[in-house]
Amino acid sequence: MTALDPFLNAFVTLLVMLDPPGTAPLFLALTSGMSQGQRFQVALRACITAFVILTIFAIAGSGILQTLGITMGAFRVAGGLLLFWIAFEMIFEKRKERREESAKLAITNDHIRDIATFPLAIPLIAGPGSISAIILLSSTFADPVARTELVGLLLLVVLVLFASFLIANRLDRLLGQTGQNILTRLLGVLLAALSVQFVADGVKTLAAG
Repeated sequence: MTALDPFLNAFVTLLVMLDPPGTAPLFLALTSGMSQGQRFQVALRACITAFVILTIFAIAGSGILQTLGITMGAFRVAGGLLLFWIAFEMIFEKRKERREESAKLAITNDHIRDIATFPLAIPLIAGPGSISAIILLSSTFADPVARTELVGLLLLVVLVLFASFLIANRLDRLLGQTGQNILTRLLGVLLAALSVQFVADGVKTLAAG
């Protein structure tokens, strides 16, 4: 195993969880009727909010688990199972349906004042799956320097997501419905493999403990 493997693992996991190709069409739907400038502001605010939330869990997630008396081994198993379920939904298009329902809820309810916070930042970007993933990854990037590198990887993926929002119109036309479905399924298969690895690592940790 090379030194690049943990970084590549973390990058792929975060990229799949934030899912720029899948989130961009929802961003278009939520910002329908807005000007380009207004869409830019919504995209920027949503990405910053999600980045701050995920960074907090990347830095303090392990401490929160310790406070609650949850071992990292147990969380790896639970988190891996959750990510596997999300991968299952991606492969069979269930996740897209659920996220579209969240988007419709924000559009149809008058009391939702800020779509950048809900549902874009929470839960479409920083949802249970991505929060679980960042906590799981923080156990691999345990020391302060490595944790900083993890936050840097997170920032890189959020920038990719932000860019996908800015070019959402073109991305939607380029991929089309068929392209989006194929890409989502491929990402789902990758996530399924990564989630199984998380569960296997968790079982090993629990057995050793």
